[in-house]
Amino acid sequence: MRRAPDALRAGLEDLQRAQLRRHATIPAASTIDFSSNDYLGLARHPALAAAMVTAANRFGVGSSASHLVSGHGPEHEALEAELAEFTGRERALLFSTGYMANLGIVASLVGRGDLVLSDQLNHASLIDAGVLSKAELQRYSHADAAIASELLAKWRSGQATASAILTTDGVFSMDGDLAPLPALTAAARQHGSWLLLDDAHGLGVLGKHGRGSCEHFGLDSQDVPLLMGTLGKAFGSFGAFVAGDRDLIDWLLQKARTYIFTTALPQPVAAATRAALRLVDTEAWRRERLLQNIKTFCIGCAAASINLEPSVTAIQPLLLGNPGRALRISEWLLERGFLVKAIRPPTVPVNSARLRVALSSSHEEQQIRKLIELLAEAVALFPADRQDEQ
Repeated sequence: MRRAPDALRAGLEDLQRAQLRRHATIPAASTIDFSSNDYLGLARHPALAAAMVTAANRFGVGSSASHLVSGHGPEHEALEAELAEFTGRERALLFSTGYMANLGIVASLVGRGDLVLSDQLNHASLIDAGVLSKAELQRYSHADAAIASELLAKWRSGQATASAILTTDGVFSMDGDLAPLPALTAAARQHGSWLLLDDAHGLGVLGKHGRGSCEHFGLDSQDVPLLMGTLGKAFGSFGAFVAGDRDLIDWLLQKARTYIFTTALPQPVAAATRAALRLVDTEAWRRERLLQNIKTFCIGCAAASINLEPSVTAIQPLLLGNPGRALRISEWLLERGFLVKAIRPPTVPVNSARLRVALSSSHEEQQIRKLIELLAEAVALFPADRQDEQ
């Protein structure tokens, strides 16, 4: 019998051979980052740093306890109120991460005998939330609202009183495409299901005022009763929240174990997020510039015969299929000062390894054009029929 350490070593060797072993990297300060989710360029904004320092001097750097013990402070209270107003909901509840928010939301609303219906390409946190809730988990074909409706109808016909929750990303994090949200809201309403929208990559970016996927499609809190958003992407900070009506949020506060049994987000982080919300409201030029950068990149790639996957968002995937090819191109780009991470299984399906180009309002036009030039060169230099080196 192989000892546990030997099994781990063998497993790591298998991952290495398949070119699926991962490593954290620290790029040089001069590297141009095209992998970050800092879509509005707020992560290094001096207003966020100043708000954090001021709050740290006043409240300390740690919250020291969970929200329901003694960790909830004035900055948390103010941020929750501002997030509720920002999203057009009655209340909001802060979580430490989006992963913890999704686990807590789903497990608080469904359990054994209930249903979780999840898009096939949902974020891992939504998939894991379904598994850990102990409800029946079904996955529908990506962005196929008709199939989702059929599955809900079939399940509901035999489960008239049980609870169901339909979960979807707003913007899919590895593909950049949008969920068919109006059709999903109709399906959820027709079949008496909750609808949970994970709008981590939409809030701050989509819609005239940056209110995300709901604003983009003209939907309100009645259409989307459960809205989860993260604060470490377009808002340049850290953490997550769920927004909804008063009773729903109070229920989650009572039942969501990932909220109850963890240390609260530090107040300086909440203060920085409040500063970011003000900038999202007052500096619309950031969204406008991001849209222009997306246009520049897509038009430039088309002119250079670089075949991107369909996406109108800041997430622009270049599908390469082969993990080894994706790694080689990513490393080649890094040597030339551009960070574009290779995304490989299991983050994406088998045979769909890719470069995930993430655009930001902070990117300059010449940087985008240089990246396009390098991508065109790299695609030719590392052709699709080249075999992985073993």
